[in-house]
Formats: sequence, C-alpha cells, structure tokens
Amino acid sequence: MVKLDAMENPYRLPPALQLEIARAVEGAELNRYPDPGAVRLKSCLRQVFEVPPGVELLLGNGSDEIIQMLIMAAARPGAAVLGLDPSFVMFRMIAAFCSVRFAGVPLRADFGLDIERVLESIEREQPALVFVAYPNNPTGNLFDHQAIERLIQAAPGLVVVDEAYHAFAGRSFLPQLETYPNLLVMRTLSKIGLAGLRLGVLAGAGTWLRHIDKVRLPYNVSVLTQIVAERVLAHGDVLAQQAAAITVERTRLVGEMKRIPGVRPYPSDANFVLFRTTGAQPVFDGLKQRGVLVKNLHGSHPALAECLRVTVGTSEENSRFLDALKQAVNAS
Repeated sequence: MVKLDAMENPYRLPPALQLEIARAVEGAELNRYPDPGAVRLKSCLRQVFEVPPGVELLLGNGSDEIIQMLIMAAARPGAAVLGLDPSFVMFRMIAAFCSVRFAGVPLRADFGLDIERVLESIEREQPALVFVAYPNNPTGNLFDHQAIERLIQAAPGLVVVDEAYHAFAGRSFLPQLETYPNLLVMRTLSKIGLAGLRLGVLAGAGTWLRHIDKVRLPYNVSVLTQIVAERVLAHGDVLAQQAAAITVERTRLVGEMKRIPGVRPYPSDANFVLFRTTGAQPVFDGLKQRGVLVKNLHGSHPALAECLRVTVGTSEENSRFLDALKQAVNAS
C-alpha cells in the first residue's frame, strides 16, 4: 500500500545520519531512567525552533499527552474547553476523557474562522482553555492571523495555538509569546519526520508551564527519544529540505487534482490536502483496491461530507495516488 493517511513525512533519514543515530543509541544507558527535565534536548529545541528568550518549554509523549496535561490542569467543576469545529479530534476527545465540557465553534462553509461567532462563544462560555490548530487539521488552512490575535485578547484563560504543521506553513505565533501572557504554542516532531519518536513540545511562560508540569507523568520522554531527537535536530537542514520538498509536491498535487472532474481540493498550508468528491466512500474503496490508502472523513462531521484527506507523499507516491484517483472517480 501507498500509505497516505496519517500526515507522516514520507522520507527516511539519510544513511549517514541513520548510522550516527545507531552509534549514539548503542551507548545509551537503558538501565537508567531518562533525564526528567530533558535539559539537553530542550536546548536543541530552543535553537531549532528559535524560541524567544524567557520562554520555557515542556515536553510530552507526543502532542496528545500535552493536550491531556493542559486539560487535566485546567479541569475543575464547570470548566469549559473551547475549540473550532471541525478541528483536531483529540481536543474534543481528551476533554471528554477528563469530564470537561467542550464547546465547539463551527467554521464557515469555506472552513474559514468566523471570528465574531468565536468571540461570542468566548464571552458566553468563559473557557479555561481555547485550542486553535494553525494550520487547521483536517482542513489544512491557516486562519487569519489578526483574527486569532483578537481571540487571544478576548480569552479569559489560556489560548493554545497548535502548530503541528508549522514546517509547511511559514507562519508562527512563537514570536507573540512575549506579547500575550495567556498564549501557549504547541509543536510536534511527528510531521517533520520523527513520528515514531512521539515528542511534543509546549512553549510559553514558566508561570503557566510550572503548573501544567504538576500533572505530567514522571519520565514521560524516554532515553531513546531524547538521544535520537538531539542527533536529528543537530541536522535540522535535513528536515528543512524534506519539508521544502513536501511543500513543492503539495503544490503539484493540488494543481493536478483540480484537473480531475468531480474532485475539489481545498487550499492547504499543511502536508496534506483535503478534497471533496462525489461518492467519497466508493472513491476511498477504489483507491484502496488500487493500493493507495487515504483518510476517509465522510461521516466524521457534517461539514466534511464526501471529503477525503490525502497526505503529501514522495513524487512517485503522489503520481500513483493521482492515477488511482482518476480511475476511482471514473469508476464510482
């Protein structure tokens, strides 16, 4: 199968870097617990992400654990978490797991941000947490920067901007961390090529992170994750080149999909493309029969009716997908 369903980086690390990692792992003290503060890894992340001075970092076993820590730390009787709808499903799911009410604010029909509706919801719900995926998943678009700033200014609690796809978007709220004391920025290494490591990063004021850290499980970032991440981040140019190649392929993919009758791709600033087609289920099945796996979003949300999502793969993988898509659409 051509696996284009999970927003993974399709490229392996170069052989020389793989060998460097193997040598580093060979000397790992697996009989010892990892550094609970991951001091060296945080230093690497600060440099690669260009984290502003005075901003602190908190690490998690993927972004999912960070979302869980945030909601657990904010949970109290009557607390609400506010998010956009549709967006990353784990915001809503983890709120439910933690018995915290989730208030979803619908996006516009074009998946844009209805800022006036968001501000009304903030005033009504008084949320302890607001989550904004930037770019949004599963729609792939960047919301208006100034609109999000209005959201941050209006929120009575913390606003978490999830920048899981920052490497493909070229926009970030990291520089605004020193401007807005209630802003936190979340990132992950999963989309840029290290999904198997499970490393999420939360950046923000130490005033907040020290409290959120109270619900972090001990030793949540393993010895191997710390060693491998440090080695790869020391070669940040490799990841940047791969992200650039994915961005170029994304442009080609969207352009070719527009030429297929019955297929409507949406603009994307991420490493995937959301598209709508007549008969999403038959097209999904047809792609699978032809050896291509994408994500079927039909039935997951009313706004995503007849929608599928494809990860941007290598040039060869994308060509195979396009050929299979044409055949599947014609056959459906």
